[in-house]
Amino acid sequence: MTPARAAVRILVCDDHAVVRAGLLALLDSAPDIEVVGEAGTGEEALALAAKLAPDVVLMDLQLGEGIDGVETTRRLTSTPGASSPHVLVLTTYDTDADITRAIEAGATGYLLKAERPDELFAAIHAAAEGRPALSAPVAGRVMANLRRPRPTLTDRERDILTQLARGIGNRDIARALFISEATVKTHLRRIYDKLGVDTRAGAVAVAKEQRLLP
Repeated sequence: MTPARAAVRILVCDDHAVVRAGLLALLDSAPDIEVVGEAGTGEEALALAAKLAPDVVLMDLQLGEGIDGVETTRRLTSTPGASSPHVLVLTTYDTDADITRAIEAGATGYLLKAERPDELFAAIHAAAEGRPALSAPVAGRVMANLRRPRPTLTDRERDILTQLARGIGNRDIARALFISEATVKTHLRRIYDKLGVDTRAGAVAVAKEQRLLP
């Protein structure tokens, strides 16, 4: 006779009380999942995780005031020792930037709230075991990004992108790199063309998504 597996201890973090109530009711219907706590903010999730030691934290990305789900995930997964919980993101946001930020912060899985209950339960057990769990649309986006050829930037263009990411203006970039402001503008036009953007913020966002910055 196969022994029953231990229940996975879950902490739910979502800033909407109605959503939390729905998740708690759903998770309570699973015999091998135990909800040990709920949090409405990132700060509350950190405090409860330290106190309750859940196996998995079910994490929304947007948490209203305070730190967001990505930063909360980063702090949870960077906790030293074996007590650090796995984080399973459960959100409505599926942009490349959101997915990349969450995974880089240490999330074990990334699910969309449109998933069926059985898929959520399976993902929770996978996360508890440290196995990745991705919604099909998210997995598709991750694979597409990995297959997409990254733009080739010159060393000077990378230098300028790095300065852009620091929020430095053209004049100060020129001074820092010992080039003229006109040269900075020329490099920016080339960077925009290569990254398919037309703004400084867009260039920085794409560069971060594609890991073009040091």
